[in-house]
Amino acid sequence: MTPDGTCGIRRLALTLLAALLALAALVGPASAPLGEGGTGEDGMYASGAPASRPSAAPFGAYLGYGPAGARRIAGLAGWLGPGAPAPRVGREYLPGDRWRGIEGSDAQLSDWGSWRRARPDRLFVLNVPMLPRNEAHLPDRTVRAELRRGAQGRYDAHFRALAERLVRLGLPDTVLVVGWEMNGITYTHRCGPDPAAWRTYWRRIVTSMRAVPGQHFRFDFAPNRGRDAVPWPRCYPGDRYVDIIGMDAYDSPHAMPFRTQLREPYGLAAQLRFARAHGKPVSYPEWGLYKNGDNPAYMRGMLAWIARVRPVYQSITDYCPHGVWRCGAHPRSSAVYRREMGR
Repeated sequence: MTPDGTCGIRRLALTLLAALLALAALVGPASAPLGEGGTGEDGMYASGAPASRPSAAPFGAYLGYGPAGARRIAGLAGWLGPGAPAPRVGREYLPGDRWRGIEGSDAQLSDWGSWRRARPDRLFVLNVPMLPRNEAHLPDRTVRAELRRGAQGRYDAHFRALAERLVRLGLPDTVLVVGWEMNGITYTHRCGPDPAAWRTYWRRIVTSMRAVPGQHFRFDFAPNRGRDAVPWPRCYPGDRYVDIIGMDAYDSPHAMPFRTQLREPYGLAAQLRFARAHGKPVSYPEWGLYKNGDNPAYMRGMLAWIARVRPVYQSITDYCPHGVWRCGAHPRSSAVYRREMGR
């Protein structure tokens, strides 16, 4: 030991450093703030705890409206091959042109009721528009006025009618994806023109549907992946009114690799952090190929992410330009999907 005691100080510093490193190993990597890039979940995706198979979570595909969509699920199962896990998720959209469509119809939904009742492990997922003229590209001032009318309760009866129909048709445990992709600009039910009214309106819809006797619905809040027109957390209506944090996640924009889709602001890792912070599971109601064509790297990445995070359900959109079974334009991606989902 030197006269000034530097050797002892050095030993003390090394001891403290070792203790800090041990603590860091126990705690794990810090998550980035919501909406920022960060590497916490990305690290888990790359080298964390062993993943399950992507087919371990309930899966299915959007295969078309009404009875035709219900019938095609058997075809998807056959395409995956003998011994493959069976698709257990059925997906449907209500038409958003008129209130009558948003209330549903027996013609559109009764076959889904029969499909759901045939096996207890099946899950029916229904996208529900919040407003009519839903793809009419109405101006913001019109959307704002409509959202405020909804927030005042003027449209509650339409959603009660839908809830009563679902219960009567044997679909009382439907997962309802209300006002999907609200952070974008595609739909009249977009959030951007008045987020406060949008949130209040969502709460009224949920409250109206939950009041129907016999229901066991779950409500899925499902924005587009990424920021889009507005940051999607601004639209979040509150934990009492949401059961699942979903995300529609297509391979877009052009030339964006999957790892960037994972890390981007308001992307897949941000969704997972947000869901964990609010005590909710995640889902992927819509996902698939898009701007980058036949992209097996994206397909492998998305399926690995699904295997890692184990969502409540996931449903690929199976028509061109997104699909893998009914779209022949994506042979390499289709081969990846069929191999990974078939084991």
